[in-house]
Amino acid sequence: MDHEQRRRELAAAVWRVISRDGLDAASVRAVAAESGWSTGAIRHYFSTQTELLTFAAQLMMERVPERIRVHLGDASLTPFDRVIAVLEELLPLDEERRIEVLVFVAIADRSRLARGLDAARDAAWNGTRYLCRLAVAGLRGLPAPDELTGPLDDPDLEARAGRLHVIVDGLSLQALMYPRQMPPAAVRETLTTALREITR
Repeated sequence: MDHEQRRRELAAAVWRVISRDGLDAASVRAVAAESGWSTGAIRHYFSTQTELLTFAAQLMMERVPERIRVHLGDASLTPFDRVIAVLEELLPLDEERRIEVLVFVAIADRSRLARGLDAARDAAWNGTRYLCRLAVAGLRGLPAPDELTGPLDDPDLEARAGRLHVIVDGLSLQALMYPRQMPPAAVRETLTTALREITR
């Protein structure tokens, strides 16, 4: 097994531990037990818990763009349905995405105290804001933003992208914390309605 595959296995073990037991439980010892590796083997790749959590967060943020690229390249979708499909990748609508959102929220909260995690937190915010800008601009027939972190030229459209970002984050937390009140169908309906209102 190659070096990168081993690191990915460890990241997956981190996600499982956090999802099941919470972030505080994601120690090197717990991840070793989850993955079947020795603590010494894990420390060969990650010398601290923060390094391990940072890698797990970064790998997670690589998975989402991979799925998004599939939707962006799907010529069978209308522009509106394509935007919905892209934004839904950020929402906990199935077990895979539920774990992703849960892990991200836990790591974002920990980043207030562990400075090594703030880069992953900020990258996730920038990525979501970019997708919201892409959605608003695309549905107006405008080109995608040139830069990941730069605002849209039109202040009104930038404000709309900001509103959409808040809605996406709010839906993520509501669906994660209140799955009975906000099941996937309700999340999808709310997102669709909000997107129509924001981009009309």
